[in-house]
Amino acid sequence: MAPLPAGRPPLGGTPLLPRTPRSSLPTADEASAWADVLVHRRLLHTAVLAPTGQWLVQHTANGPVHVLDDPADIVELAAAIQHAIRSARPETR
Repeated sequence: MAPLPAGRPPLGGTPLLPRTPRSSLPTADEASAWADVLVHRRLLHTAVLAPTGQWLVQHTANGPVHVLDDPADIVELAAAIQHAIRSARPETR
């Protein structure tokens, strides 16, 4: 069996450690990339950057529109969605 890439635990091994805090704020480009992924994967209905720099986010087509203040809020939303998906998965190891 081939060795695993560095930094990846073997199946059934110890879980990954929490990431260290960011050293810089997320950029508009990073937020836009995350918004595109969330919409493409149908985890959000829409995410639109307003001219004010705020993000308009809608979880479902008929749901309320939420206003997020800056790129960091989009990245935090993506992290929260990822966490919810991962914690909802049954443990298969």
